[in-house]
Amino acid sequence: MKMTNPTIEKTILSNLVQNEEFLRKTLPFLKEEYFADRVERKIFTQILSFVDKYNNAPKQDALSICISEIPDFTESEFSEAKDILHEIYSAGKSDNDNQWLVDTAEKFCKDKAIYLAILESIQIIDGKSKNSKNHLPKLLQDALSVTFDQSVGHDYIEDADNRYEFYHRKEKRIPFDLDFFNQITNGGTPTKTLNICLAGTGVGKSLYMCHHAANCLTQGKSVLYITCEMAEERIAERIDANLMDITMDELHELPKDIYEKKMSKVSERVSGTLIVKEYPTATANVNHFRALLEELKMKKNFVPEIIFVDYLNICSAARYKNANNINSYMYVKAIAEELRGLAVEVGVPIFSATQTNRTGFTSSDVGLEDTSESFGLPATADFMFAIISTEELQENNQILVKQLKNRYNDPAHNRRFIIGVNRAKMKLFDVDSDSQDGLVQSGQGQQNTYVRDDLGGKFAQGDKFSEWNI
Repeated sequence: MKMTNPTIEKTILSNLVQNEEFLRKTLPFLKEEYFADRVERKIFTQILSFVDKYNNAPKQDALSICISEIPDFTESEFSEAKDILHEIYSAGKSDNDNQWLVDTAEKFCKDKAIYLAILESIQIIDGKSKNSKNHLPKLLQDALSVTFDQSVGHDYIEDADNRYEFYHRKEKRIPFDLDFFNQITNGGTPTKTLNICLAGTGVGKSLYMCHHAANCLTQGKSVLYITCEMAEERIAERIDANLMDITMDELHELPKDIYEKKMSKVSERVSGTLIVKEYPTATANVNHFRALLEELKMKKNFVPEIIFVDYLNICSAARYKNANNINSYMYVKAIAEELRGLAVEVGVPIFSATQTNRTGFTSSDVGLEDTSESFGLPATADFMFAIISTEELQENNQILVKQLKNRYNDPAHNRRFIIGVNRAKMKLFDVDSDSQDGLVQSGQGQQNTYVRDDLGGKFAQGDKFSEWNI
């Protein structure tokens, strides 16, 4: 027997109680507010409650008893529910293809989500909702992003071909303009990552991030620089000095016409966009950053390809409203996790920085243990490096970089290396190979070392396979 008056809602209800495959694929994404009819909505909530409790679809008599116990049903609603139950159970399992049913249910959910978001938006505009107008972009964005995630994981054997394609797919990366940084990251930083610079006070955390931001601009990237420490103009000042190749002192002495000519030349060779946003120290968290991203997209059509946060320890944690009630380990770890979550959510790399502790400030060989406040930060980061300065290095206008954690490459490869620094111009640069003597032994040359695996293959540890026989 087929339903005499089928609707998408009744088709969904019928398949929820009679089609286990459909039930498992769709129930996590269905919401009671998607059912406009009150009786159908109540039937759905009873199905949902039954499945949550017993992990099975209810039989007709069980669902009838559940519905009879709904306290606010009228007699007419009980009668209507009884008719709907008879109809959805009498229809039998649908003859339609399961994939069609799932696709149709997904479209139903998307359409309902958009419809409800528009209704809520009207309520907000009319002042009849507790939400503010700032909530409008996220409301519509969430509705438009409704989808059924039908993936149940990666099957090691069956998905081997997909995995092979992944190995040979060129990953999107943002390269550095410093040779050793490109070497240790396999060509630059991937998307959806958190990258941390560790340094003592005054060593050059902000200098490093401003230099890399300027480098990304010259590559044509859209750059968002969030500062919780210095004013927006101070960050732009450092990037001015870098891109104009003049000292900070000279920048302040430039006549207006010369400044405009230099800016014109910069704009000719820089195709990227930079937005600098300042927040008061210890007040902004990822929710503020997320709102900023939505506002920039809506008002300026600006979507960043890389984000700098200067710096992590002076942000606030969204999940902890009062930092006084939590220890520094958990608090800083929470900030790091939230920033990395934001990087994954928006699909960009995030760069930030952190201070060394008192021991690390006086050390010439900084390690992960010298991270201030929380060891949970390096546990969360994808890439973490220290920049170290000594009197001897300062005399030579150099800083030492030491890898601390690296998910992109072997951290033992080029563990330490030297880069040049021009603090007056806020620039970093590669130095000659003689400066690296005694620091970078591992990975400096191709080694013709052969390794044989269990399958009988033989290959050289280097850039090229020399032999592969299976």
